[in-house]
Amino acid sequence: QVQLAESGGGLVQAGGSLRLSCAASGRTVSSYAVGWFRQAPGKDHEFVGTITSGGRITFYADSLEGRFTISRDDSKNTVYLQMNSLKPEDTAVYYCAISRGPNRSKVFYEYWGQGTQVTVSS
Repeated sequence: QVQLAESGGGLVQAGGSLRLSCAASGRTVSSYAVGWFRQAPGKDHEFVGTITSGGRITFYADSLEGRFTISRDDSKNTVYLQMNSLKPEDTAVYYCAISRGPNRSKVFYEYWGQGTQVTVSS
């Protein structure tokens, strides 16, 4: 079994940046795709992006591409989400999750972290 732990969230002003980490434990996640999702109050999980097991291909939500970047360091069993030019509408709880392949739908992700809060002020 694998556990995922997100960190790096916090309060940031609009236009600022944050780097979220998703640290896996229990087993290596190098063979998994890792996705990032976010959930704003009263809304369902929204796809942010995903990175393949090889780390060479990434996909992002259209509205986020160019601002958000996913990377991974398999030696640390960790995946990162770099968020730049943050906007108030980016405020949400951000989750990482693992899948057998890159997907935009949350139904394909088997394990989820507890999330980390990102709040972007105006």
